[in-house]
Amino acid sequence: MQSSRNETTTSSSSGCGEESLARTDTSGPGLFRNIPSVTTEDTGPPVEKKRMESALLLHERNLRTPSPLCGANCDDDSEAESFRDGRTEEVDRDTRGRAFAWCRDFLSGSWKTIQEDDFQISIVSGGLSNLLYLCSLPEHVHCVGEEPRQVLLRVYGAILQGVDSLVLESVMFAILAERTLGPKLYGIFPEGRLEQYLPNTRMRTHQLSDPAISAEIAVKLARFHDMLMPFNKEPKWLFGTIDKYMDQVMKLTFVRDAHLKKYKKLMKLDLPAELESLRALLAATPSPVVFCHNDVQEGNILMLEDRDHTSTETLMLIDFEYSSYNYRGFDFGNHFCEWMYDYTYDQWPFYKATPENYPTREQQLHFIRNYLAEQRKDSDSTMDQTQTEEDMIIEANRYALASHFLWGLWSIIQAKISKIEFGYMDYAQCRFDAYFKQKKLFS
Repeated sequence: MQSSRNETTTSSSSGCGEESLARTDTSGPGLFRNIPSVTTEDTGPPVEKKRMESALLLHERNLRTPSPLCGANCDDDSEAESFRDGRTEEVDRDTRGRAFAWCRDFLSGSWKTIQEDDFQISIVSGGLSNLLYLCSLPEHVHCVGEEPRQVLLRVYGAILQGVDSLVLESVMFAILAERTLGPKLYGIFPEGRLEQYLPNTRMRTHQLSDPAISAEIAVKLARFHDMLMPFNKEPKWLFGTIDKYMDQVMKLTFVRDAHLKKYKKLMKLDLPAELESLRALLAATPSPVVFCHNDVQEGNILMLEDRDHTSTETLMLIDFEYSSYNYRGFDFGNHFCEWMYDYTYDQWPFYKATPENYPTREQQLHFIRNYLAEQRKDSDSTMDQTQTEEDMIIEANRYALASHFLWGLWSIIQAKISKIEFGYMDYAQCRFDAYFKQKKLFS
């Protein structure tokens, strides 16, 4: 789910000593915000003006419908569903000040010479776990070395800040950057990090079903699963996370009438008992333990620009905050679930569910066959292809249940604590509805 999800960005070089990568992504479902103050006047030569116009096009959005109003007592449980005037477009003064300090302290060269008044920052995309900002040097300031002109600032969301997993995620991000499997890392601090900003075209949900794109995602996932990482190899993440979320969900209290009504409806599902049923089902479902991404959705897949024209690889997996050693089936099932959810929908609740877009058997087999082909490229495997495919179909679709359950609980918690505008309670109900429908087919 997350992923905070990517927009078309300029394909021109934005670095000084190297090409900076422009990216707009999300960690879980992606949300998008406008940048109202950028103009193309007096931007210099035609190339620079074209770059600025591209940036404007990137951030141009239709006005969103406002979120529902507060409850009768105006007691908001969080800011996420209480915005009367739609989504926030401006960067607040406190965030701007902190961002300037981080860029000045962690980046070299010209970043240390500019004043805060010259510092440029804009909201490029707000994920459902993190907030993302584009930080840039002003146009009149030239680079003095290898420093990038633009960086992506990721500020961790409330559900992630302060948890031990952030240390592991930062180590993981650095390792993948060194292996050129992810964006470069420019700085790490308790509240977030500074990343390379990558030129890319935003992937749309419907593109996940494109045969060529699906095949390349399968190949990327096979390579990801094949990595050896210096982390705990026990598959504790899935049910450890679900158990933690369940404990939090059962202790939540809501004051807004709309939230309270939706929460009570969800509690009628007897989620603790359902969790035990899911645990038993997956215990009886063979699935190897591999290094999993755990959030392969369109917002966490970059469609890279400016690549060598001879290269057949155009995609890059990003956003690793949920990555861990886990059961392989979760990555399959979770990815298949994401075919159904479009997080670019511009009206409340800011997502659109299309259950009929869940991959068909043939589409699943296409994905699985490309995955297996990549895995077997350097081996002499003699396994029964047909039986393996059938087993993986069952594996993927049963673990899709875990995806619905995990992100359903996650969304209930977000409804309470998140500052991001999104219909979290509606999304939670949507995921649990899909869970029970899927359970009837594959349990």
